[in-house]
Amino acid sequence: MANSKLVKPLVVALSLSLPLTLIGCSGEDKARTAQEARRTVQAQTTIIQPSEGLATTAVTGTVEALESVRVASRLMGYIRDIAVVEGQAVKAGQRLFTIDPLDIEGAVEQARLGVKQAEDAMKDAEADYKRFENLYKDEVVTRQNYEKMKLNYDMAVTRAAQAKAGLGTAQGQMRYATVTSPINGVVTQKLANEGDIAAPGHPVLMVENPARLQVRGSVSEDIHRGLKLGAQVMVEVDGQDQAVAAKVAQLAPAADPMTHTYTVKLDIAAPGLKSGTFARILFPTGKRTVLAVPEAAVLERAGIVGVFVVDAQGAAQYRMVRLGKQEGGLVEVLSGLNPGDKVVTGNAQAVNNGDKISG
Repeated sequence: MANSKLVKPLVVALSLSLPLTLIGCSGEDKARTAQEARRTVQAQTTIIQPSEGLATTAVTGTVEALESVRVASRLMGYIRDIAVVEGQAVKAGQRLFTIDPLDIEGAVEQARLGVKQAEDAMKDAEADYKRFENLYKDEVVTRQNYEKMKLNYDMAVTRAAQAKAGLGTAQGQMRYATVTSPINGVVTQKLANEGDIAAPGHPVLMVENPARLQVRGSVSEDIHRGLKLGAQVMVEVDGQDQAVAAKVAQLAPAADPMTHTYTVKLDIAAPGLKSGTFARILFPTGKRTVLAVPEAAVLERAGIVGVFVVDAQGAAQYRMVRLGKQEGGLVEVLSGLNPGDKVVTGNAQAVNNGDKISG
């Protein structure tokens, strides 16, 4: 009986210690398995060092056409037809629209009748003048009567000349019934429709030359003071992947009395650029420290933009970064990296978090 009492505690002790031993072995096996499963990836790395870059101040601006014409009629009348549509390219001298010439034709016909009447009156006055001239030579009429006939003839000649001038003016108005484009460009806006009444000073169409564009912005006195004509400034434009270089073309000599800012215009050229587009003008204001990585180092994993940083043990750790400007194959890193970090810059797509990097 005494032996049986000793066996029971021993069995219990063994039964308790056995699971603990199994658990301990299981944890070691998992760690060993994870260690063995860690991959080694061949990849190039770069130690990130700070460099000096330009500090800029962003100013909002608008892309505008240097040549922009508000096309209006010089006559008042109904718009008979518009020969172009918005977005259509036109050449200088191409017909844009026509004003109904009915009123002009009536004015021309009236002017012709006026010329005929004036010429007939001039012929009668000329005949009287010549007759009185002969009578005066024969001393049949007085000099006063002769001078009166001469004056009547001179006045008739003047009225005939005026009537001819009026006819020329009326006929010249016919040219304005057909309105043509003053420049090579594109119809950007239609401001009236067929059947509307056109009037001088009221534009019917807008035509712009897309080949010559400018960016207009307003800057403070500090920025204005540091600018010179011909200076290059980078501009970020909606629809453009990278900043576009522009040159300072105009500097307002005086500030706006309401905003106390100066208007600046920059010549710009880029494929597909259109007037009216929003822009950000990046005016240089000094120097600053910049951290940049090659474009090949930047990845997007699960919707997060980041890079792989190699730690002291040689393992790759994915780190989220906030990016800035892209230029010359490098991307500025605004946050997420520190000087001296070792970043995977080659074969980064093949790297996963925790991989050993061998370069």
